[in-house]
Amino acid sequence: MEFRQLSYFIAVAETGSISAASRRVHIAQPALTRQVRLLEEDLGTRLLERHARGVSLTVAGKALYDEAVQLLDRRTRIRTRLSALGQGLIGKVSLGVTVTHLWVPEVAKLLRRYRDRYTQVAFEVFPLLSGPQLERLREGSLDAGILYLDSAEQPGLETRLLQHDHLMLAVPEASQWATEPPRRLSELKDADFVWGFRSVSPVYYDRVMAHFARLEFAPRVVQYGADNITILSMVAAGLGIAIVPSASSAHPMPGVRFLLLDELTSCDMPLWMAWRSSNDSPALHNLINLVNEIFR
Repeated sequence: MEFRQLSYFIAVAETGSISAASRRVHIAQPALTRQVRLLEEDLGTRLLERHARGVSLTVAGKALYDEAVQLLDRRTRIRTRLSALGQGLIGKVSLGVTVTHLWVPEVAKLLRRYRDRYTQVAFEVFPLLSGPQLERLREGSLDAGILYLDSAEQPGLETRLLQHDHLMLAVPEASQWATEPPRRLSELKDADFVWGFRSVSPVYYDRVMAHFARLEFAPRVVQYGADNITILSMVAAGLGIAIVPSASSAHPMPGVRFLLLDELTSCDMPLWMAWRSSNDSPALHNLINLVNEIFR
């Protein structure tokens, strides 16, 4: 039994005539008659009562008609769904983004454009620091991530450089540093710093500390925060000052002043997109294509 034979049989059942059915399905009448007989032989029962005025369905024919209509409709739905999956028009994509970069204009544009273009894709965005993103990417619970990496070579991952970031100084709005900005890090040797934990973003942490080592500067840390939002909240509360990615200034926070220092600007902080090499999801690759459009 073939789908083609079922479509021929449905045409005969609905028109009540072999000749009318042959015109509908664009096949010669003898060929159509042969296909219907082959279908009857395959099923081992008569499907049609043939008479001078045309044909009518037997009991078995009526049962097959109902099943055949549902089967062909289901085939159409399956083909449509698989085609949409193959084009990345439906499905699911999960993207991790460092908390700091959620408000960066290019990242916000990427999220908005993907949502607008692929409305039927379940698009999940998780605010995650670089460390947890790498873990989830490698265990397969995250499709892609926007994060800090130490290099393009990452086992099991494909990477794409998005942009170069640098560091900035964040100080309380009411502090002396806001009115009299320092020119060198050495002026901050006695200042209270709010810092992040290495465990949540090892690449970022190590890159910053290596830069400070070259400058022979060691911040006096008095308070720790879990992420940049927490750190900046502590700065706003007057608990200390912080050194953060310049992307943090894309989302100004009340009570915080961002300051540029040459010694911080010179610290290159490349931002990457990463995804598993084995992930062949069309929906993911549509996201990667959008990244290539936006981050040139």
